[in-house]
Amino acid sequence: MRHLRREAEILITADRRYDLRAVENIYVIGAGKASARMAAALERLLGSRIAGGLVNAPQPSKLRRIEINPAGHPIPDRRGVAGARRIAQIARQAAANDLLICLISGGASALLPLPAPGITLTEKRKITRSLLACGATIHEMNCVRKHISAIKGGQLARLAYPATLLTLILSDVIGDDLDVIGSGPTVPDRTTIANARAICARYGIQLPQALQTSRETPKAKDPVFRKTHNVLVGSNALALEAAAQEARRLGFRTLVVSTPVQGEAREVARTHAAIAQQIQPSARPACIISGGETTVTLRGKGLGGRNQEFALAAALEIAAHPGRVAILSAGTDGIDGPTDAAGAIADTTTVERARRLGLDAAASLRNNDSYHFFESLGDLIKTGPTGTNVADLQVILAP
Repeated sequence: MRHLRREAEILITADRRYDLRAVENIYVIGAGKASARMAAALERLLGSRIAGGLVNAPQPSKLRRIEINPAGHPIPDRRGVAGARRIAQIARQAAANDLLICLISGGASALLPLPAPGITLTEKRKITRSLLACGATIHEMNCVRKHISAIKGGQLARLAYPATLLTLILSDVIGDDLDVIGSGPTVPDRTTIANARAICARYGIQLPQALQTSRETPKAKDPVFRKTHNVLVGSNALALEAAAQEARRLGFRTLVVSTPVQGEAREVARTHAAIAQQIQPSARPACIISGGETTVTLRGKGLGGRNQEFALAAALEIAAHPGRVAILSAGTDGIDGPTDAAGAIADTTTVERARRLGLDAAASLRNNDSYHFFESLGDLIKTGPTGTNVADLQVILAP
């Protein structure tokens, strides 16, 4: 593991050393789309020193010492609640001389659902669906999620204290705000209940009555964080650089766009299409790489995800381009919205090829039906779950 290594009985992170001889028990907990693979790597590193643990992940997996509990994503389910309850119990029972290692990656907000007192899972699911449909940003969504939870927004650290808590975090959030990734279960919360109420009021989302009297999440000066250490182990920026290295190896003139991709998917796609149309011909083909996380405001009744919608909107914009341009948008987790696709590829022939099949690209976009559109063309990207999650990747290619 790049950010965690072991030298005999010393466990080393970037800026901290843990003497395992002084540790009674090591427990592993966590949640996220990459949590199972992170747990497997941790088992290889620590082996029999791990006393036990449990992580919530989208798919089942078998490890020797850490239980992988399959749970629902992006809508939380009862399996996730059961796992989150057991994770809370492990944290609560850890003693002062124990080391609790928490693994958090993208998707943890949905995969670690422990409703706050007075709030039901049904209410939590309804709020989650509303936030996903209204185009709320990840920061807004996770602010609300923290305050309808008994475990997010630093509350897992509250449960774990006075045990030593080390959290390894794989970021799917642009800017890598640790209190936003997975709704920051072990990170001091910068948001308040008032912020959550204001976000819901902005989007017309009705909150449970219990939120009016909920306990506030712990803040930066709270003593529960004295023995907590949060370490960022991966991000979208690292993925973009890896993609750029491969593109250069393949002979492309390569540019990485430093500004994170954010905003409504179809609007951001138009900007990328405009960039594609400005690429000047050269002896070497061009590759422009960007990354981030867009949003989609649902207006239709079709099927798709933000990356597929991005590709469809881009296809409409580049249809009249005189040269040959291709644009890809995909989620690094291999899952785009409620579909089995990671994203889609569009080029200057997409709209015309669709027309020959009787498909109307503009109508599909209006109906948020990008999945069936690209499925008919054979242009969906299907990788299956990748076991990681560092937001989305966009690639523009021009000859």
